Amino acid sequence: MDFLNQLVSDVNGVLWGVFFLIPLLCGTGIFYTIKLRFVQVRKFGLAARFLLGGASLFGKRADKSGMSSFQALATAVAAQVGTGNVAGTATALVAGGPGSLFWLWVAAFFGMATIFAEAVLAQTYRTKDEQGRVLGGPAYYITLGMGEKWRPLAVFFSIAIIIALGCIGNMVQSNSIGDAFHNAFGVNRVVVGVVIAVLAAFIFLGGVKRIAAVTEKLVPIMAAVFLLGGVVVLIARIQYVPATFGMIFKYAFQPQAIVGGAFGTALKAAISQGAKRGLFSNEAGMGSTPHAHAQANVKEPHEQGCVAMIGVFIDTFVVLTLNALVVISTLYTSDGILANGYTGAVTEVVNKTNLTQTAFGLVFGEQFGAVFIAITLFFFAFSTILGWNLFGKINVAYLFGEKATKVYTILALIFIFLGTLASNDLVWELSDMFNNLMVIPNALALFALTGMVQAAMKRVNKL
Repeated sequence: MDFLNQLVSDVNGVLWGVFFLIPLLCGTGIFYTIKLRFVQVRKFGLAARFLLGGASLFGKRADKSGMSSFQALATAVAAQVGTGNVAGTATALVAGGPGSLFWLWVAAFFGMATIFAEAVLAQTYRTKDEQGRVLGGPAYYITLGMGEKWRPLAVFFSIAIIIALGCIGNMVQSNSIGDAFHNAFGVNRVVVGVVIAVLAAFIFLGGVKRIAAVTEKLVPIMAAVFLLGGVVVLIARIQYVPATFGMIFKYAFQPQAIVGGAFGTALKAAISQGAKRGLFSNEAGMGSTPHAHAQANVKEPHEQGCVAMIGVFIDTFVVLTLNALVVISTLYTSDGILANGYTGAVTEVVNKTNLTQTAFGLVFGEQFGAVFIAITLFFFAFSTILGWNLFGKINVAYLFGEKATKVYTILALIFIFLGTLASNDLVWELSDMFNNLMVIPNALALFALTGMVQAAMKRVNKL
C-alpha cells in the first residue's frame, strides 16, 4: 500500500510539474485570451448582464429540459467552490507564501478565457437522449466536434471523470464534512455519513431538475455566509489589510524572504503553487464545468460562454481570495504566528488542514471558528458533491446508456458514505491523479476546435 501510494504521488508530481499540466492549462488560457482578444475583459460587463437577465431563484426561465442560465452557473459554481477553496488555499500559502495568491490570480485571469471556450463548445455540441434530457460536455464535443475516430479520447476522459469526481472525488468532499463536524460538534462520523448520503440520495433521485433547484438556492446562501464571515474578520483586522496586500505583491517576486530557500526554488514554489491551486479550484480547462453549462437553455452558445466566466471570477477572485486575505491578515502579519514564515516549531502547531480554522479562530474564538468552518465546509463540500455527481452521471450515460446511471447513483452514495470514514492518503492521491488525467483530452479538444469558438466570438463582438 505504501508503494502504491508513493507511486501515485510521484505520478501526480510529474503531471503537476512546471513542465506539464501547469504550462498546458495556463498556455490554453493565454492562447484563448489572445485568440478571443481578451474576452474576459472586453465582455465582462456583457457577462454580468447575461447572468442577471437569467437569474431566478425559482427556475422561472428553465425549460422542460436542461436548466436556466443561472441554474447552470450555480451548478458549475457549486462544483468549483469546494473544499479546495479552503484546504487548497492553505496549501498554496504554506508552500508558496502570500505571493502565491498573486500567481493564483494570474492563472484565473487566463482561465476565464478557457472556460468561455469550454462553455461555448458544450453548448454547440450538446444533444438529448430519448427522454429529452440534455447531455453535453467534453466527451460529446470530442466525438461530435472532432469526429468518431476520436471516440477513444472521449472514452478516456469519461472514465477519468467518473473515477475522479463521481466516485473518489466525492469521498474527499464527504470526508471534509465528516472531519469538520466531528471536530466542531463531536458528532460521530458514521452519523454524518448517513445524513449526507440520505440528503444526497433525495436530490440525486430528483434528476437534473432537483439538482438545479437546490444549487440555485444553496450557492447564493453559501457564498453569503462565507463572505459575511470573511468580511467580519477583515474589518476586525483592518489595520493589517494594507500590509496584507503589500505582502501579496512583494512575496510574489521575492518569495524566499518568507518561505526560505534559494530565490529560484522559492519563486518556482510560489508560481507553481499559485497556478496549480487556482486552476484546480476554478477547474478552467479541466473539463468538469462544461457539463453544467451544456444544460443551460440560452439562445446562442456565446451567452453561456460569457456567463461561465463569472463562475471563475466568483470562485477565485471572490471566495478563494477572501479566504486567503483572512489567512494572511491574521497569520502572516507582524503579530501572526507565520510572520517569519512556515518554519520551525510553528509547523507543529498549524498545518494546511487547520490553517483556515486557526485564522478565523483568532477573531471568532477557537470554538466558534471551528463551528464556522464546519458550516462553511458543509455548504462547499455538499454543493460540490451535487455538481460532481451530475457530471459523472452524464459520462456514465455516454459510455453505457441511461439505465447504467441508476447503478452509478447507488455506487456514488456508497462512496459518499465511506468517505466520511476514510483516512487513507491514497484516496486523495488517486483523486488528484484522475483529475490530472482529465485535463489532457479536454485540452486537446480545446485546441482542435478553436475555429468553432472563434465563430461564436464573432457573434459576441456584434453585441
